[in-house]
Amino acid sequence: MTFLYILSWVSLVLQVCFVTISIAAGLYYLAELVEEYITVARRAILLMIISTTIVYIMFIFFDDLPWKMVLCGFAAQVFHFSIMRNFPTIRFLSVPFIGAVIFLIINHLLAFQYFTSYYFPFTQVLAYFTICLWIVPFALFVSLNANDNVLPTVNENSYLRGDQDVVTHYFARGKKQGLLSLFNYVKDSIFPSRNKKSF
Repeated sequence: MTFLYILSWVSLVLQVCFVTISIAAGLYYLAELVEEYITVARRAILLMIISTTIVYIMFIFFDDLPWKMVLCGFAAQVFHFSIMRNFPTIRFLSVPFIGAVIFLIINHLLAFQYFTSYYFPFTQVLAYFTICLWIVPFALFVSLNANDNVLPTVNENSYLRGDQDVVTHYFARGKKQGLLSLFNYVKDSIFPSRNKKSF
């Protein structure tokens, strides 16, 4: 029985490794899709925000969730809509982004407090967290690299000074820092590519 116990831990470690690699591959694929199809990604994220808002409306009529949870959920969706106004450009120090992060934390605290006070099956708790709390921020996180493929625009500082320099901001940004760039760096550092032989 001891050998089987050790074997179960070894298999658990292998399963965690396989799941982690699968998630990383899926995120890489999604990041490439978002980079290629920015307009479709914008529509998909807007559809997710609208769907989440409809779910919160359904909670008002069909469930007895606390009003604080529902109102904070609505406020988070308002901030998500505000972020989508400038999509694919997402500014980390903007009011909509900071508000979305703050309401994400508040919604998690309220949800943990509520679901630890009252019994719900695990599948219902997971459904709430997945649909109401995680899906839109996850989609926005994956779409962070979409900004890397946007054509150069007017530099805001030079625009305020009166210069109409279109590419200054684009070239001054330096290296890309999106999610896809991170995955490409990890891929290149862990799995170095082979040089093709030309015959």
